[in-house]
Amino acid sequence: MTRVVHVVRSDGFAGVEGFIARLAAEQARAGHQVSVIGGEVSRMRGALGPTVPHTPDETVLGVVRSLLALPQPPDVLNVHMTAAELAATVAAALRRWGARPAVVATCHFAGRRGSGSRAFGPLVAAVARHRVVAQIAVSRFVAAEVGGESDVVHTGVPNRAMPDGPRDRTVLVVQRLEPEKRTTDALRVFAESGVAHRGWRLQVAGDGVDRGAVVSLAAELGIAASTDLLGRRDDVPTLMSQAGILLAPTPREGLGLAVVEAMAAGLPILAAGSGGHLETVGSIPEGQLYTDLTDAAVRLGALADDEGGRAAYGAALWAAQREKFTLARQAAATEAVYRRALEARS
Repeated sequence: MTRVVHVVRSDGFAGVEGFIARLAAEQARAGHQVSVIGGEVSRMRGALGPTVPHTPDETVLGVVRSLLALPQPPDVLNVHMTAAELAATVAAALRRWGARPAVVATCHFAGRRGSGSRAFGPLVAAVARHRVVAQIAVSRFVAAEVGGESDVVHTGVPNRAMPDGPRDRTVLVVQRLEPEKRTTDALRVFAESGVAHRGWRLQVAGDGVDRGAVVSLAAELGIAASTDLLGRRDDVPTLMSQAGILLAPTPREGLGLAVVEAMAAGLPILAAGSGGHLETVGSIPEGQLYTDLTDAAVRLGALADDEGGRAAYGAALWAAQREKFTLARQAAATEAVYRRALEARS
């Protein structure tokens, strides 16, 4: 049994927090003693279940206090994002644990530490990285971008039965409405493809600062009547069981959790042909990856017109998820990194 504490400086519950909750719960099922610091209380605790303790913290100082309050040192501190790395470094300097935890950093995004701050980024990155003895990247793409030596461990999701009911004529987008996610690209592709005139609708599940831009562009492109802005949803698995196609437009996606979840639902996916999508959708020969928006529109139109082809493609993605992107596979690979980190620590 390994004592593991996952740490994220966050009061939200999005991709990273969901990643932590699923992995922590899987590790607990495997017999490890696991707890989590950070993340929105109700959603994190609901995802973790009753066996994994959770402490909410949204500031670096709060995370430091929670780490200092641990009754005994964990074997592994698995930190997620730079702020959590910084908190672990500060806590380790303030508390003299008898056995120093092995600090393992999981990198979720394709960018170097501290890249969000031009003035203090390099200094923050240097301090944060100081205690890290091993680094996990969620994709080969992220590993190449973050710098340093990384173990690539692809994100897993729960296996699902293949939905057997008819699918709606909807193109689904599931992501935060932030500039880097390029949701407006999805609208342009949908409009150019002409599938709205053949009875298809565009559904966008998510919210963020780009919502106004999405509303304006839908009107400008003449697809407002065929576009549904669903906001943040808690029933994404149901949406994925019902939709006809998932459109994933983010060109620099670290891996793309929504894409892996769509694979588990047997949902046909059209994705930007770059970033982590090359390792998910691109893991099968028939993967639909586009080079530019015109190519995407052509591919979307072809998928929309080929019901049998969509079903076969969705089945191939479903099989690939069950082979390559399971929680059990992720947890086993993560545990192997922990073992090496513990050996390096000693």
